Amino acid sequence: MAKIRTGRVGEQIKKELSLLIQSELKDPRIGFVTVTGVEVTGDLSQAKVYLSVFGEQEQKDNSLKALAKANGFLRSELGKRIRFRHVPELIFKIDESIAYGSRIEKLLGDIGTDKNESE
Repeated sequence: MAKIRTGRVGEQIKKELSLLIQSELKDPRIGFVTVTGVEVTGDLSQAKVYLSVFGEQEQKDNSLKALAKANGFLRSELGKRIRFRHVPELIFKIDESIAYGSRIEKLLGDIGTDKNESE
């Protein structure tokens, strides 16, 4: 039963954070950020927020710093929108899975073109 609740809470946090980052934050350091997932601990004390940031490593670092600075604002807004008794601590992490997947796809595409050229 607890896993179902943490899953629902994680999805709700993901949805609300996406809207907040997109519409409420005006920090110019935040680039094109997408919330790809949220993992909430069983006691709902922490939430790891996985982000995909479009751009170079410097842009990713700047976006993480800006989001860390806006952490208090984001938590208070989450508390208002979702009505938690205790809002989880937000831990922002870069999600490299999309970049990793596109790299694998590019490598597989390169193998396919090399194979066609040799025939």
